[in-house]
Amino acid sequence: MTSEAKSRLKRLLLQAGLILVIGLAYAVFVGLTGLSIPCPVRALTGLLCPGCGVTRLCMALLRLDFAAAWDANPVLLLLLPVLAALLARQAARYVKSGRSALSRGESALVWGMAAVLLLWGVARNLPL
Repeated sequence: MTSEAKSRLKRLLLQAGLILVIGLAYAVFVGLTGLSIPCPVRALTGLLCPGCGVTRLCMALLRLDFAAAWDANPVLLLLLPVLAALLARQAARYVKSGRSALSRGESALVWGMAAVLLLWGVARNLPL
């Protein structure tokens, strides 16, 4: 591994570590207080956005309670492995080459996931 690649890996690990620490601190705060960041879309419109339930989903995943995670937001739960694989692939590319741009196929995948989330946002607000 070249010195540039080592430097990029170090920078990436530091940034990922910072995000992890912030996320865990938020999880501890939510766990201790029961308070979380309210959804601005729901507060303004009363409608569920595609991401509503993400805090409950993450808290459930930290407890390995997949049923509760599914209840919180099933579409995001299904998209998480795809997103994780995409991020891992992009991180590896960045460390290896310094390039962080998505490939054409990866961009199509991101747009596809955005479309799924948009459809989910509409579908979850339809009266049953």
